[in-house]
Amino acid sequence: MAEISYRAADDCALHATVIGEGQALVLMHAGGPDHKSMLPLAERLADRCMVILPDLRGYGRSVCRDPACYTWAQYTEDVIGLLDHMGLLNAVLAGAGLGSTITLRTAAEYPSRVGAAVLIGVEDIEDDDAKDAEIRFLDAFAARVAADGIEAGWEPILAEFPPVVGAMVRDAIPRSDPASIVAAAAIGHDRSFRSVGELARIIVPTLIFPGSDARHPTALAEEAAGTLPNGQLAMVPIGDDLQTAEDLARAVAPAIREFLRSPVRASVRSSDWSSPGSARGDH
Repeated sequence: MAEISYRAADDCALHATVIGEGQALVLMHAGGPDHKSMLPLAERLADRCMVILPDLRGYGRSVCRDPACYTWAQYTEDVIGLLDHMGLLNAVLAGAGLGSTITLRTAAEYPSRVGAAVLIGVEDIEDDDAKDAEIRFLDAFAARVAADGIEAGWEPILAEFPPVVGAMVRDAIPRSDPASIVAAAAIGHDRSFRSVGELARIIVPTLIFPGSDARHPTALAEEAAGTLPNGQLAMVPIGDDLQTAEDLARAVAPAIREFLRSPVRASVRSSDWSSPGSARGDH
């Protein structure tokens, strides 16, 4: 396991963990947890993949306290900066929640850099009224965190999510910077996509695991799978039967491994990446 750090285009210090060897796979956590929530899944893929686990901007070690830095374009550039730092021409991108939206945005903007995509719970794509409601929801969350701390921010809403989300969030709270979490909520003011139809321009092979809560609707996953030219639905919903990050890994890893077996999805090998301390090491 290796730890890497790099500077984003706006000079923000970002961090990631690398585990395994083989096909390059960037595995991104949901909003709230940090990279450790994805470690159990990474360990189940590390025998065939070099899994890169970023702490996304705002979470874990990747502290960013400026709300103006939270846009979908910036998150996309952070991913491309990570690939560039590691000398990777392309990689499979995978993510849960927030990470799934970043995966879609990166695949839309940089199709040549994304060999395939895996979405674990697709975040809702709202109409104007629903978007206004999301802004109010996230602004209220940020206000609670600013006033009373991260745990107080999450406490009234975790019951709305599957148990595995609550477990991941609670585990990450001691490693989280409150001001960074407040700032990260500003992403609600940006718009990822205006309609599901926009996903039709994303041509990479995409595996979709349906969510089961209001912010990750099952129906949206089904619609997205039908809209993406090379989309396919995994019959493993992210529901209440999953209690821990280990449960999530156990549930989704077999379908991901099967999806990645296609030679069409071969990406840059780990041997093409110079480890930290070499010519492409940390800077």
